[in-house]
Amino acid sequence: MSLKARISDDMKTAMKAKETARLGAIRLLLAAIKQKEVDERSELDDAAISAVIEKLVKQRKDSVTQYEAAGRPELAAAEKFEIDVLSAYLPEKMGSDEIAAAVAAAVAQTGAAGPADMGKLMAVLKPQLAGKADMGEVSKQVKAALNG
Repeated sequence: MSLKARISDDMKTAMKAKETARLGAIRLLLAAIKQKEVDERSELDDAAISAVIEKLVKQRKDSVTQYEAAGRPELAAAEKFEIDVLSAYLPEKMGSDEIAAAVAAAVAQTGAAGPADMGKLMAVLKPQLAGKADMGEVSKQVKAALNG
């Protein structure tokens, strides 16, 4: 089953169970996917849908930070709930050891030697790890590998 079909099925389940908060988060996700499809005039595959979900999760995390700083815990809690709902559709994230192995393989493949080669290394890693790993963590490990 494709990711989009799974999301649609979950929306129907949430409707039947009258889970309004979950339903709202899923509808928001489907609207964002539909908007991206309209903008690109094509059907999104699972990888592109994962990218949309990651963007929405990042926006929610930023909102949580701002709400907590403003002393609005009820709004922060609502955003955290949406993060939980959206995160369920993301693939399992790679661990630190798996990322380190991918970085080491990419260094061997590209022959990267110093900090100047970071762009070349990230260009190889990004397509492999997008959606599977936290790119901030990948960047840290690449810097460590090139400086160490």
